[in-house]
Amino acid sequence: MTYEALFEQISQKKSYLCIGLDTDIRKIPAHLRQAADPVFEFNKQIIDATADFCVSYKPNIAFYEASGSKGWESLQKTIEYIPKSHFTIADAKRGDIGNTSGLYARTFFDPSASGLEFDAVTVAPYMGSDSVIPFLEFENKWVILLALTSNPGSGDFQRLEANGAPLYEQVLKASQTWAGADRIMYVVGATQAAEFEKIRTIIPDHFLLVPGVGAQGGNLEELSRFGMNAHCGLLVNASRSIIYAGNDVDFAHKAKQEAQLLQQEMAIYLDKYCK
Repeated sequence: MTYEALFEQISQKKSYLCIGLDTDIRKIPAHLRQAADPVFEFNKQIIDATADFCVSYKPNIAFYEASGSKGWESLQKTIEYIPKSHFTIADAKRGDIGNTSGLYARTFFDPSASGLEFDAVTVAPYMGSDSVIPFLEFENKWVILLALTSNPGSGDFQRLEANGAPLYEQVLKASQTWAGADRIMYVVGATQAAEFEKIRTIIPDHFLLVPGVGAQGGNLEELSRFGMNAHCGLLVNASRSIIYAGNDVDFAHKAKQEAQLLQQEMAIYLDKYCK
């Protein structure tokens, strides 16, 4: 999906919502556990209920890897089921020496190799440019670099001073030489909303993937006000607050209600700040 196509979806739906499919078989409703593939059945019903209110889905790969081959089968069926209009993100946080990164890229971008084809994959930039470039060699695919995350330990390294600026700022600046705003996004946690204004001075045009809204307590209005650009430039992720909004036979309806509430709030901020 291109930069322009993503913004078109955002404009049409009045939404920049990304739904995280962090599907834990231990948390899905009990009545689904008798299905042939409980994880896929859960995801299928979540997608059916929420597709009108979001523009993206983001499976967290760890939740599928933990179940071995069955988990990968559930993931493959999920990706095939997601409407082609939606931007798909493999939240894999990969990043290794060049040859290994090349294989990771094939895993998530080359369906002839793995059976999977995502639009984007999250990548850790700690090992530098040669660990990221192999992902960018796949045409029309995106890399989403970890920049400033929402976890409590993010300050251990990301805020350390390097050449007079925090390390995460060095990541933002250096990575712009690897590809443009049409190929690279950045993860910036919603709980770091105070940093959005500064970040936008460094990367005014790039999309930001923003986790931490919902269960983690990020402020949607604040991050929208300081993080949005003329093409929205935000994909705001909510996972647990949507997919686990209910735990009974009406779980999908509860998820729909939560997604719709977020979409309605996002519509207000798009009109207000996307200029």
